[in-house]
Amino acid sequence: MKTVTVVGGGFAGVEAAWALANRGVHVRLYEMRPTQMTPAHTTEHLAELVCSNSLKSNTPESPAGQLKTEMRALGSLVLHCADWTSVPGGQALAVDRDAFGELVTARIGEHPNIELIREPWRPSMLDGLTIIATGPLTSEDVASWLAEQTGREHLYFFDAVSPTVEASSLDRSVVFGQSRWDKGEADDYLNCPFEKDSYLAFVEALRTAERAPFHAFEAGGRRDGEVAEHDEAEFLRTVKYFAGCTPIEAIADKGVRSLAFGNFKPVGLEDPRTGRRPYAALQLRPENREKTLYSLVACQTRWKWGEQKRVFRMVPGLENAEFVRYGVIHRNTFLDAPRCLSPLQELNGNPNVMVAGQLTGVEGYVESAANGLLAGLIAWFKLMDEPFPQPPRETAYGSLASHLQDNSPREFAPMNINWGLFPDGPVVIKDKAFKRETKILNANRALSQWVSNLKRAQLALADASFVRTV
Repeated sequence: MKTVTVVGGGFAGVEAAWALANRGVHVRLYEMRPTQMTPAHTTEHLAELVCSNSLKSNTPESPAGQLKTEMRALGSLVLHCADWTSVPGGQALAVDRDAFGELVTARIGEHPNIELIREPWRPSMLDGLTIIATGPLTSEDVASWLAEQTGREHLYFFDAVSPTVEASSLDRSVVFGQSRWDKGEADDYLNCPFEKDSYLAFVEALRTAERAPFHAFEAGGRRDGEVAEHDEAEFLRTVKYFAGCTPIEAIADKGVRSLAFGNFKPVGLEDPRTGRRPYAALQLRPENREKTLYSLVACQTRWKWGEQKRVFRMVPGLENAEFVRYGVIHRNTFLDAPRCLSPLQELNGNPNVMVAGQLTGVEGYVESAANGLLAGLIAWFKLMDEPFPQPPRETAYGSLASHLQDNSPREFAPMNINWGLFPDGPVVIKDKAFKRETKILNANRALSQWVSNLKRAQLALADASFVRTV
């Protein structure tokens, strides 16, 4: 019997282990808890929910719902357990967190092909095909080893990024394309021009917006609760050291003109509506190759999400912006996937080591589980020495994979599944609802073909024999 080692018993790890074990592979699943606890976990359960008990929308018309449709077609353990332990959550798939963790742990523990090892895995134990799925709070040993394998400049310890918006939601009668001093292509950057009054109102709003607290484990502490105020300055210095960024509200606190002379400086720009330089300008940078998503340059922030939507919609041209990701500054270990990982999620130069889950740069419980399931399927094909049928670009899986492999010039940041990651297709559709219906139709059509290709490749998917093992 072939053997694969999976490191980490979170959402990605259990899905990878389950996918392999159900295909006759012996899996050594390492989970360091309870031998070694993390600052964020409180139980011994596999796939412990450390934050919300919600696995996002369950409606097929949502990006998360589409991803769940595809995961169910591939036989997801996480969604099976979530369905059995669900609690009322409106349109979201919410679970009883203890019952969910107990059920996942029981399913893994009962599987005859899974050897659950409750101790830390160390790089010196590397032997054969291994999937690293240790998550955002990975151990120092594993983090140091990954840094050596990939280059420290490609391993990030803090997720400090700006909000991202859908390109189709921008007001292009206001927003204009231009690089400063016309260096580069015209649409390398988009610009949101401020007049003095709108700029001053924006700065006042961002200085007074409600900020999200840091938590003790993010600052390296092991106590519960929020970080004390005297610790916050030290935490921000640490974030700056790792990510080279400062919250936009912290810059604004230094003075009302600090943004206009810094991140929002308008030099080298000309507003085509007025023929003159704007008072200040917030720039937008493409977030993907297709330029369907744009990030707000240098707008990383600690505001609460509702406040971000309110304040950033005060920016000229963003009044109706659709946010697919809000700005965050929190502890989150992840790799610069486009430069570190192959399309098969292998470390460049080391095909026996695969990476799965949040370490790859997907974000969220469901996305991590989905990526782990995919890693398990890829590993099975690798063991069979067969080429893996990559998920079609039109699917949610293909859209997440495209994000992880998009090496166009940009600052890579983790991403949840969202409509902006899905391709628009050859015809530009203006109507938002029709556009999303079209994306769902295209995704499901491609999913059906992909599942057929996997089955033709002798892969046991969600057929009768698989359902019995669940």
